[in-house]
Order: sequence, then C-alpha cells, then structure tokens
Amino acid sequence: MHAVLRAGALACLLAGASALAYDHPFQDPALPAAQRIANIVSLMTLDEKIAALSTDTSVKRLGIPSFGSSEGIHGVVKRGNEKQGLAAIPTTQLPQPPGMGETWNPALVRMAGEIQGTEGRYITQNPVYGQPSLMLWGPQADLARDPRWGRTEEVYSEDPFLAGTMAVAFTQGLQGDDPKYWRAGALLKHFLANSNENGRGNSSSDFDQRLFWEYYAVPFRMGFEQGGARALMASYNAWNGTPMGVHPILRSLVIDQWHGEVISGDGGAVGNLTKLYHRYPDHKTAVVAAFKAGINQYLDKFQDELKQAVAEGLVTEAELDTALARKFQVTLRLGLIDPPDGNPYATVKDGPAPWLSDKHRAQSLQIALQSVVLLKNTNQALPLARSRLKSIAVVGPLADSVHWDWYGGHPPYAVTPLQGIKAALGDGVTVRYAADNTDGAAVKAARESDAVVVVVGNDPTCGPNMAHDWTDAGTKPCADPGDGREGRDRETLALKQEELVKAVYAANRKTVMVLVSSFPYTINWSQKNVPAIVHLAHSSQDEGTAIARVLFGDYNPGGHLISTWPASMAQLPPMMDYDIRHGRTYMYAKGKPLYAFGHGLSYTSFKYSKLRTSAPYLAADGALTVDVDVTNTGKRAGDTVVQLYVSYPASRVARPLKALAGFERVSLQAGESRTVHIPLKASQLAYWDQARGAFTVESAPVRLSVGHSSADIKLVAQLPVR
Repeated sequence: MHAVLRAGALACLLAGASALAYDHPFQDPALPAAQRIANIVSLMTLDEKIAALSTDTSVKRLGIPSFGSSEGIHGVVKRGNEKQGLAAIPTTQLPQPPGMGETWNPALVRMAGEIQGTEGRYITQNPVYGQPSLMLWGPQADLARDPRWGRTEEVYSEDPFLAGTMAVAFTQGLQGDDPKYWRAGALLKHFLANSNENGRGNSSSDFDQRLFWEYYAVPFRMGFEQGGARALMASYNAWNGTPMGVHPILRSLVIDQWHGEVISGDGGAVGNLTKLYHRYPDHKTAVVAAFKAGINQYLDKFQDELKQAVAEGLVTEAELDTALARKFQVTLRLGLIDPPDGNPYATVKDGPAPWLSDKHRAQSLQIALQSVVLLKNTNQALPLARSRLKSIAVVGPLADSVHWDWYGGHPPYAVTPLQGIKAALGDGVTVRYAADNTDGAAVKAARESDAVVVVVGNDPTCGPNMAHDWTDAGTKPCADPGDGREGRDRETLALKQEELVKAVYAANRKTVMVLVSSFPYTINWSQKNVPAIVHLAHSSQDEGTAIARVLFGDYNPGGHLISTWPASMAQLPPMMDYDIRHGRTYMYAKGKPLYAFGHGLSYTSFKYSKLRTSAPYLAADGALTVDVDVTNTGKRAGDTVVQLYVSYPASRVARPLKALAGFERVSLQAGESRTVHIPLKASQLAYWDQARGAFTVESAPVRLSVGHSSADIKLVAQLPVR
C-alpha cells in the first residue's frame, strides 16, 4: 500500500515537473488534443483569431507556426513571388491527374502523394526555403462528367469508384501512415459537382439526392472515410440553387459526419455571392453567411468584415473558437508545436532537396511510364525496331516541349519527346525535326525519313498568361476552339492539329501519332487511318523519356483510359445537364464511343478464364472476392488491367448499365498465369433510398462482368445477393 502511495506521489511530482517545462499547456504533447486547442484559443486575441481564418494559421506571439498552403494535384507548386521576394522552387512534376488515373495503379498514385508530401515538408522545414507548404490543395476529387469541361485535366476519371480510389491513394500518400502525425495535409477540391467553367461563378448543378450519394459525392466520401482526409474546398457553383460556399451540407455532412476540419472557400467565391448570385446585400453579410455554413478558411477579403460582425453580435467569439478548434486539429496532426522526437516527418529537412534525389526521379519516371495508353496498334506498327531505322522524323507543335498547366510548378528537369527519342536512338540514326508544316517542313521531314512520330495535342495554358490574375480566365479566346482550361470550356472535341497528322501521313504511311492531351478528342480520321496512336497526359518531367521507351519497345504500355471518348459531340447531352442518366459516361451512354472507358492495348496479349467468387452468394452486409485467372499469352512481358463491372438486371430502381466495382493492374511475364482476387463489398452495390434517407442493398442477383474495358467484356457470371 505504501509502495503504491509512494509511486503515486512520484508520478504527481514528475507530472508537475513536466508541466513546468512548458510556458503554456498547449505545448505539452502529452495532453489531450482538445485540451491543448482550448488553451490555444483562450490565449489568442480577437484579431489573432480572425487572422487565423486565412491560409496563414500561425499565431506568432505564441510561437505557433502556420501549416500554410500550396497547390498540389500533381506536384508542389512554388512559382515564386517577386513582390514577396520569393524565388521559384523546383519540385517533382508528375503527370496530370488524368495521367495518374490512366495508370490504374493506386499504389503509384499513393507514391505520387508521398512525393508531394515529402517535398512540401522539405520546403516548410528547410531553413533555405522556410515556406509553409503542409496543406496541399489536392487531390481533385471532382468527376469528368463531360469531356468539354475545361478542367478535365485536373481529375482522375468520369467513374466515381476509380476517381475515389485514386483520391484515397493520393490522400494516404500525402498524409502518411504514422498513427499520430501527418506528413502533410490533403485538401480535396472542389466540393461539389463542379464540371462546367463557362458561367461557373453562379451556375447551378441540378440533380437529385440519388446522384449526389451514388455519383458526385462518392470520391469525396471515399477520400474522407477511407483516405483519412479532413479538409476540402467548396466550389463556386450551386447545387439545386444553393451556392456550395453557403450550402447547409457543408456542416450537416462534411463537418458533422465526415469530421471535416478545414473547410475552405475558393478564391473569389465569397465575392460571387453578392456580385453574381445577388444572394446577399453586401460583402460583410456574405462573409458571415459562409462562416455560419462552416467555412473556416477564406481566400477572399474577410478580416475587416468579420471583425465588424463580431462587434455587431452577428458572430460570437465562441463561434470563432469552435471554427478555429477544428483548424488547429490539423496543426497538431502535423506536429507543428511538438518536439521533433517521435515525429517521423520532422527530420525531412536535411540533406539534398528530395526532387533531386534518385528515388524521386525514378518514381517520377515509373509513374510516367505506367500512364501511357496505347490506343491503336495495327499490324504491330509499334514498337519501332531500332535496327531498321536509319532516319526518323519527329514533328508537331508538341514535339520539342513539355507543357505545364495552371496547377503545375517548376520541374528540376524536363525531357521533351524529341530529346527522349534522340537519347533512345543515339548517334546512329538521323533525327529530323519540324515544329509545324510551315513551308512544307513537316511533310518534307516525313517524306525523307523511314518513320514519323507526330506529336500533337492541346495547349493547357492557352488564353490568359498564368502570371496574370487567374480571375481573368475565360476573357481571352484560345487559338484552338478545342482547347480548354480553368475558366474556359471547350467548344469542340475536334483536334485542329489532326490536319497536320493527315499531311504527314500522306507523305509517309509509317506514321505514329502521339497525342499529349488533357482530355478526349474525336480523332475519328486518325483512328481509321494512322497505324498506331499513343496517348498520355501533360506535365510529366519525364514525358519524353516515357514516350521514347514505349515507341522503341523498352517498355510495354499498360495504361487504360479513365473516361469515355465520344465519336461525336452529338453523343453528348447539353453541357449543363447534370443528370448523368441522360446518356453521360459509360454507365449510361448507349451510343458507340470512339474509345470506351477502360480501353488500352498492349504489345502482348492476355487471356482471362475461370471467373468465380469466394462464396456462393453475397450477404447484404458482407464481402467476398471475385477471382479470375489471367494468362499472358504473348511473347513479351506486359501489364493488363483486370476490370470488374456490376450491373443490376433485377433492380427495382433505375441503375447504371454497368458500373466499375473493382480492378487490378497485373504484371505478367510471357506465358505466366496468375489468379487475381478483386474484393467486392455488398455496400458497393447499394443504391440511395431517398424515402429512407439511407443506402439500401437489394436482395437480387447482380451480373458480374470482367474484361479489358467496359466494352471488351471477356467473362460474365451471376452473383446472388441475400
């Protein structure tokens, strides 16, 4: 008994000694998070509290650093700022999100997030830079509902399950897997249903509750519930007439159910509430409305208005404390006020910059390679045999450049297609280059060469210069009506540069088309005539190396499309029709596309066999695996993406024609076989029952389909659900 008392007394003494080591209780990492945060806000002045609702979350008087912010959907963006005396910082630049999606490899996308998180940590913690960059604005969890959308370049897929899977992977890569600390914080954007640029400042995306729960919200829900995200940015648009920046669902769902901690407005969004929506009489009222809805991070002018609102009793200081308590949870998760001991990410500040490391360079190249999609390959036109080439023409406006987009940064290096091809061929092959066909230059180069690689695509930065105010986007036309980007939707899906492809092909039938693009094109003529077509997204620092390795057979492409490529714009419903049941995406479209969702070829061939499930039926609250044997029946190693689709022939409600429910990218040597196990949960088969306000799993059989794409189904089976 006395020993216990002595031990208790000793513990009290030690606790007291520990407390004396800190000036304030919030500095003690042993205390509960809620207690630490309560202490922080109790010590802050009103001005400090209001100021912390910006992207600068520091409280300098208390020694609390800011977690800052940075754009980051495919690389940390640090372009520099002359007014602030900040130089540009080079960081690893990865393929645009459609390119990462086209890998169909969540492990690689997670690796991309880890690259970004590590580099954000280094920029934040290394005294050479010291720029807070731990809240990275990514992943982009919206959906590629319509290929005319100018920001298709920012999202992973038209499919909610694929996009959600990639959002989860990227978030986990950013934040890491330490049980206490985050590497960096993910901020998902833009919530919700933001897939039109023209008029986006006050447009309304109109659709019912079922589409909200079953389609538009899926990647965000997965990012929060499965990926561990705790932050998002509200979009400019309205949903069914209510602007997202003041929509009640921010609080009722994102905060109360998904446990969102940082809810950010978008740049200019609060101003739009008065200027475009005419919803509030003045800016102060709009600022207060956004705050009441749950916004605790402003990208607009707000401090004077919020201070006045507090003085007038429109906002209480207790409400400010509650909003900040959520935000400081992120500060604690990042370990910004804790000793470095025990935080595995606190030491990411020493040594050479990670973007210069062999590790990040190798990972960047791996992601670029796996993103390449072989769209067409007639009579094994690819790969090109080096031994048969004495000369090659590399032509096109994208042949000797790598294009960055509005959310790209500065790479430590960049390899253009021309540079990659020259490096792959060496000095023994003559390489002729022409940027265009001015004075017949491209045709002449093609006619004089053994083969031609024509590199075409879109310009992701057409229109206003990126250095200018981005709010000017959309006021200046792009030269090509098929171009699009933030602030501008595409007027056509036609590729203007296809005229160059036609001219080059007429001069040399041994032509390979390399399409570097942010979105689909209706390249019907090229699909009919050109022997081989390769596609990849923009903005990889290893673009040229990846292209060359694929062209010459050093790498067997295994990427697959993440959206439906229409054969014609006539196959698309009106742009502002957000009810995807009216013929959008592979799930509801009935016309034959140019390229189906999930399409992708290989230099080898694969056979699927023996489709079966690990149980004879699926319980309504259960799970099983869908198993299929895959064999590489060709003569070289390669990757295939096994795609599992479900459909609902006996459903009581309207369901998609088919919907992706699982996938796995598999690498096989020539002649190798493997059994692929794809997990399937009954919850994935649920529909939103609006009357009950809940998901419902029907006791009805579903059809399982496995194939190379949504249109190339190899095996079918029925699965009872009970």
